[in-house]
Amino acid sequence: MRKCMPIGGAAAVLLTAILALAVSCSAQTADKQAPDFTVVDLDGQTITSSQYQGKVLFLNFWATWCPPCRAEIPDFVDVTTTHKAKGLEILGISLDTKEKAAVQEFVKQFKINYPVVLETKKQTDKLLDDFQPGQFIPTTFVIDKKGRIRDKIVRAMDKEEILRIFNRLIAE
Repeated sequence: MRKCMPIGGAAAVLLTAILALAVSCSAQTADKQAPDFTVVDLDGQTITSSQYQGKVLFLNFWATWCPPCRAEIPDFVDVTTTHKAKGLEILGISLDTKEKAAVQEFVKQFKINYPVVLETKKQTDKLLDDFQPGQFIPTTFVIDKKGRIRDKIVRAMDKEEILRIFNRLIAE
């Protein structure tokens, strides 16, 4: 089993303040309407939550320096390649404090084929407030076809788990 990685620096302070209770490294079911969001990815494309209606979205909070985050990326890339046409979507929210160019290089190096948003105070404060990912990464929110949060997973995921969740939700 992959473990959670604590968030360091300013992001840790921000996320700790947002989340009053510590979250364990396990899956948690929420089943409430996901907050609406509008963000701009590393390529300058505007992404809205409404774009994901009718699809299953894995909203993944991560960082380039996080070993468990790095470990799950190849599986996210693989399932995006094989299941995007079937309605599986991934949106990466990078909590890095690095410059945009460094995160873009990381995305290129890891051949990330899904949109990635870089944390900026302006862009992700609302996401952090609305979703409250907690103090550990990776944290992934699974949002169903109707826009409901169905799972909050506070640890790295593997391909089998991603596909098991996706297949369950896409069939509903």
